[in-house]
Amino acid sequence: MNRGNLVKFVAGIAMIFVVVLIVVSLVSRGSDGNDRNQKELEAYNTKGLNEKMDYLTKGIQVNTNNPRKASIELTPPSLYDELPDISKYPFVVEGTGDINIEIFASPEKSGKNKDGWILEVAEEFNSQGYEVDGKSISVSIRNIASGLGADYIISNKYIPDAFTPSSELWGNLINTQGGEVTIEADRLVGNIAGILVSKSTKEKLENNYGKADMQSVLKAVVSNEMIMGYTNPQASSTGLNFLLSTLYNNDPNDLLSDKAKEGFTSFQNNVPYVAYTTMQMRESAASGKLDGMVMEYQTYVNDEELSKYEFIPFGIRHDNPLYEVGTLPVEKKAVLDKFSEYCLNGSSQALAKEYGFNGLDSYTSEKYDKNGGTILQAQQLWKENKDGGKDIIAIFVADISGSMDGDPIGQLKKSLINGAQYINDNNLVGLVSYSSDVTIEVPIAKFDLNQRAYFQGAVEDLQASGGTATYDGITVGIKMLLEAKESNPNAKLMLFLLSDGETNEGHSLEYVEPVIGESGIPIYTIGYNANIDALQAISNINEASSINADSDDVIYKIKSLFNAQM
Repeated sequence: MNRGNLVKFVAGIAMIFVVVLIVVSLVSRGSDGNDRNQKELEAYNTKGLNEKMDYLTKGIQVNTNNPRKASIELTPPSLYDELPDISKYPFVVEGTGDINIEIFASPEKSGKNKDGWILEVAEEFNSQGYEVDGKSISVSIRNIASGLGADYIISNKYIPDAFTPSSELWGNLINTQGGEVTIEADRLVGNIAGILVSKSTKEKLENNYGKADMQSVLKAVVSNEMIMGYTNPQASSTGLNFLLSTLYNNDPNDLLSDKAKEGFTSFQNNVPYVAYTTMQMRESAASGKLDGMVMEYQTYVNDEELSKYEFIPFGIRHDNPLYEVGTLPVEKKAVLDKFSEYCLNGSSQALAKEYGFNGLDSYTSEKYDKNGGTILQAQQLWKENKDGGKDIIAIFVADISGSMDGDPIGQLKKSLINGAQYINDNNLVGLVSYSSDVTIEVPIAKFDLNQRAYFQGAVEDLQASGGTATYDGITVGIKMLLEAKESNPNAKLMLFLLSDGETNEGHSLEYVEPVIGESGIPIYTIGYNANIDALQAISNINEASSINADSDDVIYKIKSLFNAQM
């Protein structure tokens, strides 16, 4: 081997040796690094909330903007303005008869499997070959929640031929607010609302109050002996029934009296931050965070997981009335009459029984005032008093990373500007944005006209670019809320995260999750073309709701959320 080749050979061996050393070093360093990271996390988790906050905020670049004032709209808003196009709720049964009628039906009877009673009945009806004046007839069904269906009819944005909500309360509301519905059938299928409690909770109620009923549940919650959740009374049949029943049980003579209001406020003071969705209630009950939750009987009997609970009925019956909407042409009215008759025949009612309806028929409704005007006032009373007179301090955390560019950031802006009209002016509100770093756009202050103008100006000026440090944005929002609470210790805190759910910079969930949990602050997440699972995981920590908001109905969903929570 000549000298030149020898040099090359030695150099090659040296290079290989160096590479091996580097690889070994990196593997060793990675292992040690993982160990160090795990030890660091374990040490972090032993810290108190304030120490955790200090640890997290040290690593976050926080900027502060000087917001400009925008011109704001002072005209009272209408939630109906942002109702989504009806195409968002396609037919689940579509009739093809010469004379076809369209029916809005509530989800417990127009959904899947045991929730699909009216769908099966409609399909069978359409296959019978019925005629009116020699013309074939059929029905089409849309699956639409009772409150949403009522909104379409009241607003006149979309009018079906018929409407079958869960309870008569929605029909009364429609007629009070300028719509027109007429009873076709008082009851298509029987159902009732109830409170689900564990067997031990029921025994405790019986021991402490003599029996387990609505009165004893209210007393137990007021006495802080049990924690329960209920659904939004502005959208949910069961939630609305529960609100009216609560007022009635505090003053049977006048649902709107000071006595009824004081009783409701005492009860509400011991209810968690949120008005739960049914799904949230079930998850919270399963985790042991709730002792009681509202549920319809048909859902209760169809779910084996709920069999461990006891059912305590309350309020009026949910007998799924069928309404004619407006005044139908003679031929369509004949089809509606025929379909109503078909729903009530022996075969259809046997199917209803099989699907969990028509149970507990011995239960009779409470005798509370069901006038539509009373219901409207009760809903307003709920919105004004659901927080027991406590201030609400809210921070909005907006994702303005590059992945939000285009339609998502446009929808986010529209959501916040339009939704802000539903925030009460006695609440305290601030705005934070984040991309690779975090910016305080508007410090927390009372949401008067001045703050609204700053809030809207800041929202209008948001621009999307950069990385996505979601958990840094949440951390800064929580820090602002906790600082604001120092001067208002009785206030309720809440955070609204508007994002596509993707995170690629900054702190990770494993570090921020303990802070969210220990702070107790509910985080409502609103996703735009989003990783919904990631957002749902954040909301689940403190039992808040998560909205999957696409461009068709995001505004309506956001307005509904703010109207209920703020």
